[in-house]
Amino acid sequence: MHIIYNCYGGSHSSVTAASIHVGILKDNVIPNGCQLLNLPYYDKQVAKDHGFIRYIGEDEYRNKIYITSKHNLGRNYETIMRSLVCIMDLSNEKLVFVDTMPYVNWLMVIGGFLSRRLGIVSLGRPIVIKGTQISFLKFTQLVNIIKIKYGRYELECQ
Repeated sequence: MHIIYNCYGGSHSSVTAASIHVGILKDNVIPNGCQLLNLPYYDKQVAKDHGFIRYIGEDEYRNKIYITSKHNLGRNYETIMRSLVCIMDLSNEKLVFVDTMPYVNWLMVIGGFLSRRLGIVSLGRPIVIKGTQISFLKFTQLVNIIKIKYGRYELECQ
């Protein structure tokens, strides 16, 4: 199974959720700022990075975990991606898209905008970190739902 966590810019919520999923971050233990900044891609993506699917790691069920940004595509992102998979004659069954945007709070939006879009990292980064910490348990819940749903699937298919 390939599980792709996606958000607007691919820098915060998708990175956090994917990092929880593969065990880089412990679920239900809110990380400090240094732990978040040490995550691969956290608050590091720039415009030229958007749209790339980046591998984060593998979970205990051998699912491959990725992140990506979808910018303004919203719900169309998954439709476009699944259409491409069909064109390439690949299996859509082993592809899961997880939208992390519903778990993003206003601090993450403002901090991410300041840090990534405007380049005011010294102002935006502390704000987005605080926002990520506030939403962390929501990301943990999302990841646990995905693991339950797709971990079992993978075990049944082996």
